[in-house]
Amino acid sequence: MARAIFSAAIGGWLALALAGGWALTAAAQEGPAGPGPGQGGATAPGHPAPGTLSGPSLVESLTEALDNALAATGAAPGAINTLMAKPAAPTPSPVVVELFTSQGCSACPPADELLAKFATRPDVIALSLHVDYWDYLGWEDPFAQPAFTARQKAYARASGSRTIYTPQMIVGGDHSLVGPTEGDLDTLISAERALPPKVALQVSGAAGQYEIEISAPKPLDTGTVVQIVRFAPQARVEILRGENAGMVLDYANVVTAWHAVAEWDGHTPTRLTAKIDGDEPAVVIVQTARPGKSVPLPGAILAAARLN
Repeated sequence: MARAIFSAAIGGWLALALAGGWALTAAAQEGPAGPGPGQGGATAPGHPAPGTLSGPSLVESLTEALDNALAATGAAPGAINTLMAKPAAPTPSPVVVELFTSQGCSACPPADELLAKFATRPDVIALSLHVDYWDYLGWEDPFAQPAFTARQKAYARASGSRTIYTPQMIVGGDHSLVGPTEGDLDTLISAERALPPKVALQVSGAAGQYEIEISAPKPLDTGTVVQIVRFAPQARVEILRGENAGMVLDYANVVTAWHAVAEWDGHTPTRLTAKIDGDEPAVVIVQTARPGKSVPLPGAILAAARLN
């Protein structure tokens, strides 16, 4: 088994309420079970590992979970308090960098190190999502969740691709780097930072109690999904089997839970209140939902902020 040392315990509860009288509560749990992992075979060391595209996207699963939660409370998505002070003007927010990685992938450790380096930057929210389609090679990644594989597949569908790889970085929800280098990643982050912000995201509060205000001076052309992500800031694992057998690997910002907590139409200024229990840090992300054949797909990330 893996021997892991965490700087924060995995777990805790996350409770969210849209101001206006209803509450949404979700456990910080393993992601919703998706279809079986990709069946691509192992590749030579140093090359990305392919996976296959099948099954529903993560957005579909999260939207279904949100609908079920709303039905359980007897509330409607429209029950949002819009009585707010005049919305603030948008300011640049940190750039979200998602790394899809696996402890069973021999090409991934350099990308894991690169993410850890960028995780120290205040203008970057770096998140490590471990996928499960390498587990069949003999080492079951203890951080992997089917939901993260599904999220990577959803990004592939959104870009028109039929193949997924590790290591892969998604920058700002819109740009892909397979086998990323420091120079390429820095260039994409700079390009994202140079874009004029479209959404104002303000977070206030402390000690697990937060108010999140979202607005757009110019109405957006598409709807968005508001998401809260929990992560363990540091982890060290000794790999006993598989392509990385014998290595002791350090990880930064290992995602433990990814919740879609509300839909926002991109027009109405909205306030959410959030209570977050446990020691794990959290971030809030506002992401566009691209039209898909049957379900929405993840698009550009318009704003993000740290909650603690």
